[in-house]
Amino acid sequence: MMSRTAIYAGSFDPPTNGHLWMISRGAEMFDALIVVLAVNPDKAGFLSIEERRRLLSSMVTGLPGNVRVEVVKQGFLVDFASRVDASYLLRGIRNTIDFEYEKAMARMNARMQPDIQSVFLMPPSELEEISSSMVRGFVGLPGGERWVQACVPPCVAEVICKQRS
Repeated sequence: MMSRTAIYAGSFDPPTNGHLWMISRGAEMFDALIVVLAVNPDKAGFLSIEERRRLLSSMVTGLPGNVRVEVVKQGFLVDFASRVDASYLLRGIRNTIDFEYEKAMARMNARMQPDIQSVFLMPPSELEEISSSMVRGFVGLPGGERWVQACVPPCVAEVICKQRS
């Protein structure tokens, strides 16, 4: 029987409770889940690549042993998936904007690597509005620390609040 390996990719800048929910569900659904920190070299990060990798690794520590974190600095995600024998790309859809974007990406990925399927999950309503950009927007605002803590795992909140205070 073939192993069912999936990839869940993002910039995770910073990782949020929504990301953790997706990772947890992916760990339950697949034999192996590779969390890919995809790096855009043209973008300056809020957190360093190493900090995001360390935080993601810390977040998955309590999950089943089938989850690992990798950094990918270039190339197409479907090509990486082929190299690591992953058959699925796990993606989250929070709203209609995400849906339209993810639909187009899934179709293009299917053209590039027809054997790799996109799998979509919708987070619970209490997580659907959380985004990394929203969390970054809270930083430095009066009362923002409270909202950061509400949107990210404790290990992430600790780093953000310590670095940005």
